[in-house]
Amino acid sequence: MRKGLLLRAFAFLFAISAMVSCNSEDEYKSVSRCYVVIDNSIRLDPSLMSATNQLAPGTFCRISLGTKSGAETYFFETNQNLSSSFILNDVDKRRTRIVGIYNESGIIVGYGAGYDPAVFYAYDAQCPNCYEASHMPQARLRMSSNGTAECPKCHRFYNLNTRGIVISEGGGTPLYRYHHSPANPTPQGVLSVTN
Repeated sequence: MRKGLLLRAFAFLFAISAMVSCNSEDEYKSVSRCYVVIDNSIRLDPSLMSATNQLAPGTFCRISLGTKSGAETYFFETNQNLSSSFILNDVDKRRTRIVGIYNESGIIVGYGAGYDPAVFYAYDAQCPNCYEASHMPQARLRMSSNGTAECPKCHRFYNLNTRGIVISEGGGTPLYRYHHSPANPTPQGVLSVTN
């Protein structure tokens, strides 16, 4: 009798853990590949440093890839109106660089406000609802200082502080999330964003 009760308890706990692990993995499903590695101990980029500061939750930074004066360049802009960029060095050029669905739209990273301790997020900067309708890059999200992002095409608002959920009428798919390491990035550390 005791053995049967123990087996049922174990089966119940196993089922619960399986559901939780599936749900947390579903949060990271994406239609695109992403591979970004930035060593900010070398670059000391101020925009990225502000978004990877756990003591400044609610600051988010868009990382995008493009060209400047003919050179491949990482661009950074925060929802607090700070922007910067750096030209890729030889180490950067040897790494694979896939910055979300569309390199020039990029990804958005930062610690969400409202949690203690703050939680770090990495999102694609494309509206998933517009992208799913056409499977083509549409328009990059516009970030606000209050930690929201708006799609200029469908006008959905997303809360960057809480897993990228839609907070405007009509609902929809939350922002695509990417894995990142370390779990709690630091201003002068290495940030890796992948899926």
